[in-house]
Amino acid sequence: MFEQIFENVRGKSPLVHCITNYVTVNDCANMLLACGASPIMADDPEDAVEITGLCGGLVINIGTLNQRTIPAMLAAGKRANELGHPVVLDPVGAGASALRTDTALRLIEELKFAVIRGNISEIKTLSCGSGTTKGVDADVADRVTEDNLDGAVSFARELARRTGTVIAVTGAVDIVTDGGRAFCVRNGCPEMSSITGTGCQLSALTAAFVTANLDHPLEAAAAAVCAMGLCGETARRRMTEADGNASCRNYIIDAMYRLTPAKLEKGADYEVR
Repeated sequence: MFEQIFENVRGKSPLVHCITNYVTVNDCANMLLACGASPIMADDPEDAVEITGLCGGLVINIGTLNQRTIPAMLAAGKRANELGHPVVLDPVGAGASALRTDTALRLIEELKFAVIRGNISEIKTLSCGSGTTKGVDADVADRVTEDNLDGAVSFARELARRTGTVIAVTGAVDIVTDGGRAFCVRNGCPEMSSITGTGCQLSALTAAFVTANLDHPLEAAAAAVCAMGLCGETARRRMTEADGNASCRNYIIDAMYRLTPAKLEKGADYEVR
């Protein structure tokens, strides 16, 4: 299943518009290129709508939110909705400030998203209207573990049903659900949490996978999550005693560049509930 999904990404080379944060914009672009897609970044309101019209998919990331980019996010999202193009939301830091929380909630109210991807604290904030995060990281009290996985899956399912959107909760164990089936993904490595931007890269990757597989957004999102985690595992094996998080970041992008559809199919570690 995931093999064909990734083959579609490589074969169709979708053009993805990223309104993302300036901390990770370069890594997001390189991750898209590594998976076989093409990136374009435009966050000025006068530019974003026209660029969105040229692209097959859009990712909106609120990581470095400011008053100038909010209108661009809304306008680009509405244009993508008009065209029937998938939109992915990454609500970075929702719950950390009123501006982030209010903006994320407004985006969900005014736009239709194919996938919403975030850590458990961010997703809980979207569900409840308020929350707490540790900066842009998940609150320790919220983290998904094997012990609380059943409850986390039920929570994600309920939100997916309520929003009509695929929900991807990423962490030590990842959950991807459309309100019915839920993929529980165990690919990845602890070192990924020490790298700024792996979540942002995954959101861009998810947009590419969904854009290339419009009829299968759940499976496409789950495949993207598995692919990112699998590349983390490959990067970890490549590290030496002299390597740190900067090397691991580069190795993850390298691993995506070298990943094949067959290797993704074989290496994806998930169960469906």
